[in-house]
Amino acid sequence: PHQIEAVYHYMLKSPNIRFLLADDPGAGKTVMAGLLLKELKYRGLVNRVLIIVPGHLKEQWLREMKEKFQERFLIVDRGVINASWGQNVWTENHQIITSLDFAKQDDVMFALKDSSWDLVIVDEAHKMSAYKYGEKINKTARYQFGELISRITKYLIFLTATPHRGDPENFRLFLDLLQPGFFANTRMLADSIQNKDNPLFLRRLKEDLKGFDGRPLFPQRKVETVKYRLSDAEKILYNAVTDYVEKNFNKALQKEKRNVAFALTILQRRLASSVRAVRKSLERRRARLEDLYKKGQLLQEVGYTEEYLEDLEESQRWQKEEELLEKLTSAETLEELREEINKLDELVALAREVEKQEIETKLSRLKEVLDDIKVRESGTKILIFTESKDTLDYLAEKLRKWGYAVTTVHGGMNMDARIRAEHEFKHNAQVMVATEAAGEGINLQFCWLLINYDIPWNPNRLEQRMGRVHRYGQRHDVHIYNMVAVDTREGRILEKLFEKLNRMKDHLGSDRVFDVIGDILPGTSLKDLILEAIANPQSTDDIVAEMERIPDEEVAQRVREATMEALATRHIDLSRILGEQRVARENRLVPEYIEKFFLRAAQTLGIRVEKRQDGFWRVPAVPFEVRNQPYEFKIKYGEVYREYLKVAFDKQQASDGQCEFVTMGHPLMEAVLEAIFKKYRDDASRGAIFIDPDGRKNGLLWFMTGEIKDGRGEVAGRKLFCIYQPADGRMTAVNPSLLWDLKPAGDDSPEPEAEVLPASREKVVAFALEQLVLPYREELLEQRRRDAAIKEKYGLKSIDLLILESETKLMEYETRRIKGENIPDVTVIQEQRRREDLDRKKERLLGEIRTQTSLYSSEPSVLAVVRVVPGVSLQEGMASDEEIERVGMDVAMRYEVEQGRQPEDVSAQSLGYDIRSVDRDGNYRYIEVKARARSGAIALTPNEWVMANRLGDDYWLYVVEQAATVPQLYLIQNPAACLKPDEQVEIVRYVVKNWQPAAQRADV
Repeated sequence: PHQIEAVYHYMLKSPNIRFLLADDPGAGKTVMAGLLLKELKYRGLVNRVLIIVPGHLKEQWLREMKEKFQERFLIVDRGVINASWGQNVWTENHQIITSLDFAKQDDVMFALKDSSWDLVIVDEAHKMSAYKYGEKINKTARYQFGELISRITKYLIFLTATPHRGDPENFRLFLDLLQPGFFANTRMLADSIQNKDNPLFLRRLKEDLKGFDGRPLFPQRKVETVKYRLSDAEKILYNAVTDYVEKNFNKALQKEKRNVAFALTILQRRLASSVRAVRKSLERRRARLEDLYKKGQLLQEVGYTEEYLEDLEESQRWQKEEELLEKLTSAETLEELREEINKLDELVALAREVEKQEIETKLSRLKEVLDDIKVRESGTKILIFTESKDTLDYLAEKLRKWGYAVTTVHGGMNMDARIRAEHEFKHNAQVMVATEAAGEGINLQFCWLLINYDIPWNPNRLEQRMGRVHRYGQRHDVHIYNMVAVDTREGRILEKLFEKLNRMKDHLGSDRVFDVIGDILPGTSLKDLILEAIANPQSTDDIVAEMERIPDEEVAQRVREATMEALATRHIDLSRILGEQRVARENRLVPEYIEKFFLRAAQTLGIRVEKRQDGFWRVPAVPFEVRNQPYEFKIKYGEVYREYLKVAFDKQQASDGQCEFVTMGHPLMEAVLEAIFKKYRDDASRGAIFIDPDGRKNGLLWFMTGEIKDGRGEVAGRKLFCIYQPADGRMTAVNPSLLWDLKPAGDDSPEPEAEVLPASREKVVAFALEQLVLPYREELLEQRRRDAAIKEKYGLKSIDLLILESETKLMEYETRRIKGENIPDVTVIQEQRRREDLDRKKERLLGEIRTQTSLYSSEPSVLAVVRVVPGVSLQEGMASDEEIERVGMDVAMRYEVEQGRQPEDVSAQSLGYDIRSVDRDGNYRYIEVKARARSGAIALTPNEWVMANRLGDDYWLYVVEQAATVPQLYLIQNPAACLKPDEQVEIVRYVVKNWQPAAQRADV
């Protein structure tokens, strides 16, 4: 429900879609962005789309856009740019994914500024930050890039779970990228948050997100610290390596060799991971330093920043970290380098001795955990995270020896290999051992046991790990085990941190504390605390004591600020969304219709479609004339391929079968639609003859579209209408699906008599405009006026306030000059230009409000007209009799009221059922009433039969026998499942002769 609300009730309702979606982690923001993209494409508003993401998420976005939304994107990086010499890839490609830190580079921004986009989506958008110090604003390179994209796109969507981390001015500047100058100061922003009418952003907290059944979407997280102590030999190794790191780390910091210091922290993390990881790292470092010594070289800096390394994909980050760890040294002479190599020889020997132990203490503790939670007996899947590839290999090897089926995911695997590993884990393996790569790009909601074999010093990574299993779609409480060596420096800090987090969880009554781990330590970070303990072992006791002294209420307030509780929209209008879901369920274009249409259209166009043995379809060859689509078509929908070897028309079947999901918006379906429309366009406008098998309708069906545009000439809304015009000329609006219950007349059918044809097209168009299109315009205008009122309340008010400030400043300059003070001309000119710019902004905003609320409707356009002639009933006893039908409806309606439900007669709307009835709990019953004067077979229309299939147990058949004398009511639930009809010729009706055994007699 929250995804529907965000896309359809917030973003799409705005005429100028510039929006920040800031829901809690795991709420499915990628899906919401994809839904918005598809809706804007269906409405013809978007062709050129740019998605900007952190570097490590490019492949994940590529996969999700392709699999969930059938949208194909090109990843643009330095390699693509270099391979496109002489071309501007930003203007020549229409759907691009790129990384923020690549795109912010000067040469890339220079090329990007010549492009324009319909929609730009920025994931982790909070990284585009700016800060205000006094009167000075410090704009980061990422923020300046944000200013550029804001200028070159029409629609702009920001996605983040952490938009401001408690700094209101930083948040105001962030929103300035979406709508420059909308909030003049933080006070106005605070007012909009308090009033819950900020038009630029939406945030919902995890605990407030509910499913359609009203139950929480996110289960509980239960986090447990698995404590262990090192063996004597392991403790000797730990102390020796930590002393080496401490000595060289402090030496590097004293000489401002930050890369050397960072390289040593990598070694310390490997030490905490596993003995094998630290042994291999020591060996590689020793070998590379020996090589440098022989060459007489010393490497002390390579120029990587930690921020740069954090944003790299894992494989690239590993490569850079190894480069740092293996090459950099604090040694300043070859003699010092020789001493360090000798020390490394000692450490390598010590690590090898420890490895000869029968089993590492940490691994033994892991085995105990697996045994305690009875993983092997239950077959429950378990995900084990580690930071090190060496540890991953070690764990996978040991787990296989213990008899577990194991698969792995790490940064050295491409996305296809990761997807295969995800599939292997879901269907075959019981254990997945993963590095951070599994925290990026694959979703593992089917697993609910997670072990952090080592703890990353960056809390964001810990949050990402948990987010792989604790996310939308998870049905079980998630159990997380954090392994901590409590007799190490970093282990003592982590132990105290997890104690604090669990206390906070109890204090707040919410587990969202685990989403903001990095925000609860005052004035510092987890990494800095650990580094302080490494650099100064005497400080470890003080750090732990200081963490314990932080008042719980202070930490709770930090959690509230970090999760932006004040910004959250706590109430999701579930009843409204459920109502809309019900309407969507009743009216959606079901797979049966789409499949039936496609197969008939394919036959007409000469496209061969074959049924496969596994239930899917195959299209072995798509004709050239169907594939040969114009450039505009390819931009909007993509390429039509020569063949489709595995096709499904049902979404569930497609998701289970890894195949092509052909529906509206798919290139093949759209190409077939175009070809059919082209072939039959003239026939549709001339009209066609259909027969009403019930013999009741005699007139015309008009199919029309009504379109509403705003003052900019852009489409604000478009809707399909259907009008029935009987022989007496009294027009009524009807459901377009009425056509499904009519039978196409054959070539040998007689022409209808001319005198029964109603009046002119002009009268029908006038009726449609007055009765259907204008009320639709008012519906749209009401929302537009609400949006305009908020823009006036904040946007115009903010600009007026800034204009007043500017005028005050100019008057002050003039006064000071009169008093003889020297005010430089450039200062005055800059302020005058600022004042003029504000005037222009105000005029633009006023113009925007005027055009967005100036809605006008054009004349409805006639798509097609159908002449309906009455036919002859199929079987004796099933002829339509209005009096008998009225008795049947009365009996059914009375029964529903007696049962405590509220029935609504919708029989005139041709919906595929006659009554929509709701009980006190909001559950709906869709009832088709069949009345017989005596008794006998019943007939269902194609529309009724499809609705019965679609609505399942919610669809009921009420059969009233002996309606002419003493009515008897029989109830049949889910007739599609329990009745076997005989299809009549051309499936005009589904006739059921033996329906009584499935029926339940009701007292009326």
